[in-house]
Amino acid sequence: MTKAAYDVAVVGAGIVGAACADELARRGLHVVVIGADIVGSGATAAGMGHIVVMDDSAAQFALTRYSQQLWQELRSGLPDDVEYEQCGTIWVAADEDEMTEVHRKRTYYGERGVPTDVLDAKALQSLEPHLRPGMAGGLLVPEDGVLYPPCAALFLMERAQAHGAKLILGTSVAQIGDARVHLADGKEIAAEIIVNAAGASAADLLPELQIKKRKGHLVITDRYPGFVRHQLVELGYLKSAHSVTGDSVAFNVQPRRTGQVLIGSSRQYGAEHKEVDNFMLVRMLQRAQEYLPGLSQMSTVRTWTGFRAATPDKLPLIGPWTGDKSIFLATGHEGLGITTSLGTARILAGQITGAKPEIPIEPYLPSRMAKEYAHA
Repeated sequence: MTKAAYDVAVVGAGIVGAACADELARRGLHVVVIGADIVGSGATAAGMGHIVVMDDSAAQFALTRYSQQLWQELRSGLPDDVEYEQCGTIWVAADEDEMTEVHRKRTYYGERGVPTDVLDAKALQSLEPHLRPGMAGGLLVPEDGVLYPPCAALFLMERAQAHGAKLILGTSVAQIGDARVHLADGKEIAAEIIVNAAGASAADLLPELQIKKRKGHLVITDRYPGFVRHQLVELGYLKSAHSVTGDSVAFNVQPRRTGQVLIGSSRQYGAEHKEVDNFMLVRMLQRAQEYLPGLSQMSTVRTWTGFRAATPDKLPLIGPWTGDKSIFLATGHEGLGITTSLGTARILAGQITGAKPEIPIEPYLPSRMAKEYAHA
């Protein structure tokens, strides 16, 4: 068998794997990345590409805000094809009950240094005139943004390669452990540390992982410049995200630099096939049209699906795996892998190199899952 020695082998060439490779290579480690497909495929290609602060939990907020700030630092160096646009997010309140949530979010974000603006019905209609009349208002988070994930992943991977990382694509990994990556073609790669950044396939390499695949659909329209100006999300989106068993849809659309409108979102457990599920697609589009009736008159140019890696507590697994000291995890990001890729990479590289973390890392450590399993 062919062997090669590296400091770190990253399994997975999506945006999280690319970010980890970039961070580690720039710190001087000898890195190899193994990907079964092209860079930025898989969940990366099925992500909406939002760079968004979320507050489903304190730990989620900390990681998304930290990561967003890292993206803002990187923004000036991103190539044009990454299409980074700081368009802002508007959390849309359909009624007065949801305006209560708007004010809660405004207070929570404000206390933690995130700028926001509360919008009444008139202000919301002025900013997004194609929303259905009668909405109660919303919360504008102006520092949120969007980008094109595959090109962002490619940028990070190319920067890693410029710092000496080796990239092996088109090769499946059959097994990892004991400082060895066993490839499906019979070859073996030796590395002191193996980073499992295989997304929804991470559990194929470590069956003990408490990760489930969540299938999502996306639709992109033809070009309709100016129809949507901000990323728009219903406040009920969080209710959808809280569902850990049932299928769900929520209104979530964003403008692209091309003038197209990207439409999400759906969540499915137990759907193993990549084909578009027409029932879920219809539900998702109907939900979107309840908020933006004009979508019904638009032409769509593409519909596709992807699988996201979801953990029971909706937080990623970042750090050493308890079952093998040579394995580290960078997976379980579900729908926030694009946003949190840079933060994940910084946390992971810090653990590997002994650097002091910039935010508390305990909520993301894989050891928490082992403890929950032991007490279940």
